[in-house]
Amino acid sequence: MENSDTIKIPRIKINNYWKLSTIVLIILVIFLFYRQQSNGSSISPQKAGEQMVNYLNERTGGGVSYNSYKDLGNLYEITVDYQNNKIPVYVTKDGNYFVQTAIPIDGQLAELTDNQKVNNEPIEVSEDDDEVLGDSNAKVTVIEFSDYQCPFCKKFYEETLPQLKKDYINTGKVKLIYRDYPLSSIHPKAQKSAEAAECAGEQKKYYEYHDKLFKNQNALEIEDLKKYAKELRLNTNEFNNCLDSNKMASEVQKDLEDGQNLRVDGTPAFFINGVPLTGAQPLEAFKNIIEQELNK
Repeated sequence: MENSDTIKIPRIKINNYWKLSTIVLIILVIFLFYRQQSNGSSISPQKAGEQMVNYLNERTGGGVSYNSYKDLGNLYEITVDYQNNKIPVYVTKDGNYFVQTAIPIDGQLAELTDNQKVNNEPIEVSEDDDEVLGDSNAKVTVIEFSDYQCPFCKKFYEETLPQLKKDYINTGKVKLIYRDYPLSSIHPKAQKSAEAAECAGEQKKYYEYHDKLFKNQNALEIEDLKKYAKELRLNTNEFNNCLDSNKMASEVQKDLEDGQNLRVDGTPAFFINGVPLTGAQPLEAFKNIIEQELNK
């Protein structure tokens, strides 16, 4: 892309599909940091697609190719092929910025803003019948919409959740409820991983399996999912039948639809007693809201 030589990013060889989404987000952050103004001119969608493919290939080691485009008004949707997957990315018409997901701001969002006060005020969020980590009677409820293949969800799991467990969950002050939000268009293994965790939940080992998935995020093939069930000493016949039959697909879909109705636009996304918090935030961001809720 224009002036891309001013951005210093090392070449990264990508062997797993989900890593492409990570590099797209990294590139977005760097672009927004270094490029503050647009020249206002437009380029053709074909040119935008060419620039996108060239730029991604420079940073993935190759293998990205152009597929198609759509004109969305202020953005081009460019679909690229990578490792037998079609991945949509969204490019500003001047070709200067691109993002992983485009979320329309329409009447439905305006209604949510008016009726549920999304500006850091409580939103009514269903716990559904999902597994609870911690004391079910805890004063503070953290509902997490997450994706087992999402690198930023793993970051939360590794860097923030352990301290939350130590300070709040294990002390009975907070309970965590994990709800599935698989972004299947960019994380093709997230759906079956979520179903597998639900199958483990039938045998009362939901969070043990949840931990297995995040600790082994690079290995989420079906055979891996079945191996983790064996390692956790689940009844493997029951687990395998559950997973192979797609028994839990509707349960995962219910979580996804609830998140979409709340306008969750990325993972991880949290609601702390209904107060929204988005992204793999540091511990302090959680503590600030939790302490406010505990002191009410």
